[in-house]
Amino acid sequence: MAKKIDVVVWSKQGCSYCDEVKAYLQGLEISYKTVDVTHNDTFRDILQAKYGVRYVPIVEIGSSEDGVYKAVTEIGLEHVKTALAIDLPAKV
Repeated sequence: MAKKIDVVVWSKQGCSYCDEVKAYLQGLEISYKTVDVTHNDTFRDILQAKYGVRYVPIVEIGSSEDGVYKAVTEIGLEHVKTALAIDLPAKV
C-alpha cells in the first residue's frame, strides 16, 4: 500500500508566491495544510530553527505516518514541481 503524502504550506497573507503554490496544489487536487505566519513571529522562529530561513512560502512534503518530511525552501514554483514529481510521479 502506498504511503499517504502530506503537504504543509507555510505562508502569509498577501504573498503572491504563496498563492501560486496553493493554486498549483489545488489544481492537482493535492490537499494541504496551511501554517499562516502573517501575525505570528513564533512560526517564523520555527522556520528559522528548522530550515535557517524566516521567509515564506516553505512547502513541507512527507508523511505523518513515518514523520519524515522534506522541505522546499527555494522560492519558485519549479522547485515545488520537482519535489512533487519525486514523491508523486503519477499525480504530476
